[in-house]
Amino acid sequence: MKLVRLLANLGYGSRKQATLLCRAGRVTDPHGEVLYADDVVAHADVRVDGESLDPPQGMLLMLHKPVGYTCSTRDPGRVVYDLLPPRFRLRTPGLSTVGRLDRDTSGLLLLTDDGALLHRIIAPKSNLPKVYEAELAQPLRGDEAVLFASGTLLLESETTPLEPARLDVIDPRGARLTLTEGRYHQVRRMFAAVGNHVERLHRSRVGGLALEDLAAGEWRQLDADARARLFAADNAGASP
Repeated sequence: MKLVRLLANLGYGSRKQATLLCRAGRVTDPHGEVLYADDVVAHADVRVDGESLDPPQGMLLMLHKPVGYTCSTRDPGRVVYDLLPPRFRLRTPGLSTVGRLDRDTSGLLLLTDDGALLHRIIAPKSNLPKVYEAELAQPLRGDEAVLFASGTLLLESETTPLEPARLDVIDPRGARLTLTEGRYHQVRRMFAAVGNHVERLHRSRVGGLALEDLAAGEWRQLDADARARLFAADNAGASP
């Protein structure tokens, strides 16, 4: 692949802008030798302003989404892409969120430009557990864990019961919920079905991946080891 196309696909600008980067001498090899727009070079052998290129297609990121941000690219307010380098929005293929967290939910959000990987993560048969911590408006009644684990709970306006979910009590108004599916506003609707209201909601884990030391608004590229943890079979149904 020619250098100009490589740079454009990674979001460093249009092909014209990538050509201008090269003409300005800002694109070099690891030894500082200037590269030209029509050069055919390996991804690992390119530097822009002395820095290695962003990852090639197949990138997977973990983001600690703060409250107040949406996962939509069309929202006029703050979106999760504002927390990433601007060029990440210009990549081809584009960088997409793996599922969504609503504006009022914080926590672990994955993003990728690999369509096959995205589908593998969100496909129902993946059975990946997702763990949420919920702060509730009212104390727990005491029967929620049994009901959520029964596989019989039917949400309003739906005709298919939810898959069994695990509830662990944190305190009288705090609960940790582990799901293996991802219906629209599922956690909030589950607690609404038992007469409660979620005041704060945070996702702490997807599969075998946890936020660990990421502060709100921070992100990290995930390596092969992290991907393996995401899909580790022994994480199915796990709770932190």
